[in-house]
Amino acid sequence: MSDAGRKDFSTKAKEEATPDSMKSTQDKVKETVTDTTDRVTRGAQGDDSKSAPQEAFDKTQRAHDNEAHGGATNSVGDKVKNALGMNN
Repeated sequence: MSDAGRKDFSTKAKEEATPDSMKSTQDKVKETVTDTTDRVTRGAQGDDSKSAPQEAFDKTQRAHDNEAHGGATNSVGDKVKNALGMNN
């Protein structure tokens, strides 16, 4: 269960479990948009106003973003290009 306005945990797990090679371009774009929206919502809402599971999940996701994806150093445009396979 996720907090209101957030991507559901089961949806996120399904997206993570499905290899990119099995996703259509439309699925990749949709996933990038919903991930970005979720990140913005995650950042705008303080941890103290989240449910315990949502807070724990967000902390894990922030760490993952900072380590694996360059965190805030990648622009949204770069993330879209990567999702579409148009990276340099």
